[in-house]
Formats: sequence, C-alpha cells, structure tokens
Amino acid sequence: MDKFLINGPCKIKGKVKISGSKNASLPILAATLLFDKPVIIKNLPRVRDINTMLNLLRSLGSKIVLSKDKKTAKILNHKNMRTFASYSLVKTMRGSILVLGPLISKFNKAKISMPGGCLIGTRPVNYHLAALKKLGMNFSIKNGYILAHSKGRLKGNIIKFPKISVGASINAILGACLAKGTTILKLTALEPEVLDLTKFLNKAGANIKWSGRTCTIEGVNSLSETRYSVMSDRIEAGTFSVAATLAKGNLEIKNFDPKVIKTELELLKKAGAKIKEGNNKIFISGPEKIKPIKNIKTQEWPGVATDMQSQLMVLMCKANGKSTITENIFENRFLHVGELQRLGANIQIKKNKAMIKGNTKFVGAELMSSDLRASVALVLAAMISEGKSTINRIYHLDRGYENLESKLRNIGVQIRRKK
Repeated sequence: MDKFLINGPCKIKGKVKISGSKNASLPILAATLLFDKPVIIKNLPRVRDINTMLNLLRSLGSKIVLSKDKKTAKILNHKNMRTFASYSLVKTMRGSILVLGPLISKFNKAKISMPGGCLIGTRPVNYHLAALKKLGMNFSIKNGYILAHSKGRLKGNIIKFPKISVGASINAILGACLAKGTTILKLTALEPEVLDLTKFLNKAGANIKWSGRTCTIEGVNSLSETRYSVMSDRIEAGTFSVAATLAKGNLEIKNFDPKVIKTELELLKKAGAKIKEGNNKIFISGPEKIKPIKNIKTQEWPGVATDMQSQLMVLMCKANGKSTITENIFENRFLHVGELQRLGANIQIKKNKAMIKGNTKFVGAELMSSDLRASVALVLAAMISEGKSTINRIYHLDRGYENLESKLRNIGVQIRRKK
C-alpha cells in the first residue's frame, strides 16, 4: 500500500492549476445514462473515484472512449443497457448511488448495492429513496441491494426534502428530467456541483429552473447530443489556499473562479492571509502569524464546506490563540483529530465541536489516513512539522486529488510517494 514521506517544515511558492471537480463530475457522468445520443464530458479529474464511476457505467453497458490524457470522455449508450450495479463496484464509492435516479427514470428498473465510501457518518440513502418514490418508484431492500422499479414513466410531483441533502437533490433532479409533467423540489441543495449538473442538463435540452432553494423541472422526452466542460474543484482550490496561508506561502491558484469559495477565502483573510482575486485566479500569501477564529461552523452552501473542515482545523492549530470548529453536516468527521494529536496538536472534542488551542509546534510522526479530506489535513500538517512524517493508506487521497504530490512538489513541498 502506497504512503507519503514528507520532510518539513516547507515554504510554499509558485503556481498551481486546479483540476476538474470530482464532486461535479460524478453526478454528470451518472446523468449520461439518460441519453440515447453521444455525450462528451471534458475537464474530468484523473482520480480513482472517476475511474470507479466510468467502470460502473461500462458495467451497465455504456461505451466509453477516453482521450489520451484521460480528461475527456465520449460516452455512448446502447439500446439494451443493464440496470444492475454490483457491490464490487459500489462498495468503494458513495457517489455510485447517483445512478439510481437515471436508471429508474430511463429504464424503469434498477438493482443497486447499498453504497460505501468514506467512514464519516451514516449518510443514509432514505432521502434519495423517499424522493424517487414520490415520482413513482417502488422499491425494497434485500441482501444489501436496493431493488427498484416503476410502472412506466416516472411522474412529476412536489417534493420537500426533510433537510438539505446534496445526494438526494441530485438523484431527484436526475429522476425528474425525463418524468411526465412538472416536478417541484423544495429545500434543494444549492452546492455549486448541483448547479453545474443542472447547467449540463439544460444544455442538453432539459428544462430546469431555480428560484432560491426551489428547483422546478419540466419533464422532457429525451436529451440531445452535447459536450460539456466540468467546473474546477472548489475543495482542491480551498485546500491549496489553506496550504499557502499555513506555510507563509506566496501562491497563484489558476483555472478557478474565486467566487465559488468566497466564504472560505473570507475566513482565510480573517486568519491573516493576503488575497487578491483575478480573472479565474487567486493570489494568496500567508501571514507571519496566523490569527485564531472563534467560531467556524460547517454548513450547507453557501456556508463553510464540510470538506474543508479538517484543513481549517490544521490552520487553527497554528493560530496565535484559541479557536472552535463546529461540524454540522456529518456526525463522525473528526477522525483526523487523533492523528493531529500525534503530531502535537492540542484539540478537545465535545460532541460536534472541536476546541483548538493554537501555537502548536508540530513534530513529524507516522500517521494513518481515515478518509479523503482527513488525509489531506495530515499532508498539510506534515508539511509544516519539524522533521519527517509518514502518511499511510493514501489511497483515500487518490480517490479525490489529482497528482497531489507532484503539484505540492512543484510549489516547494518535500514529498514523495513510496510504493
């Protein structure tokens, strides 16, 4: 199993180009199941989760032709598509559940394994199932599989989600695209990746309109041949912004719209970072002394992203004073705390709140990754630690960050992968 060896402390300087968004690519790739005509998706990130989704589509019968750099996929579906998503493919990635909406909408049946992914909470699929049931899907759960079918075409309905759910919103949108009549989704997730999906679908002839958190979908009979470039990855851009703030960096972040991470950039300014926003660029330099932030709270968009919580925690460990972080999205997302404590962090957890005493002098140690975003927090901490750190189980990182080590090496981090 691969590991990272990092020698710190490092100072960051240079330029980094942000890759395509994993969290936008997955639902857009799932949406291609709705098409009879060819679809070309550009700006895909070269990460393990994308490979998993492409393999899942292939297993369902899609023909996929990848460009030489593997960042563009041409996808063509056959008339006799399969509707079975096996455990062997679905177990490694929660995003696999997103094929349920398009399969039931297009083919009126699906058998899908209950999903796996990061161990960051229960993340039940009941909201997905309840929403699709309102559109006419019947289902049962047997031997770890969702067995779903509908009597002909799905029918539009009014659906109010009990709470905001990104995955359930996506599955409902995908289910409603080809449904008969009008679907109105209330309390819908507004994350940029959800909006990117609806932009893609509208380009292909879908009829989707937004008014605040209400999404109105007029069902269409079919979608047209289209090509689309996926948005850039906001979590990768946020991670590199934290890295620059943390390591007294002087960094230019390219190929990214700063408005997408406005909330996180405002936090970094509070922490002392100097930030200049350009056209699809961010210029960021880190302070000599990092200021503490009293009450960081993760929230649904446009709040602080839960996927940025662990990176911000590392930053607050180096702040000159006490900070708190409240995790409001997932109930088990402090798995990185024990590993940060091994480096010397002073963090106390009370329910969903972390109390962080700053001015930590991180000293290198052997570390273990637990999930995708926790893993990158350990990389950031190791980067500013005195001495050598080893980060084990980095396959989590390969799921969501493209060429992380080479991007970090190019801006001054002493990092290498050991097979």
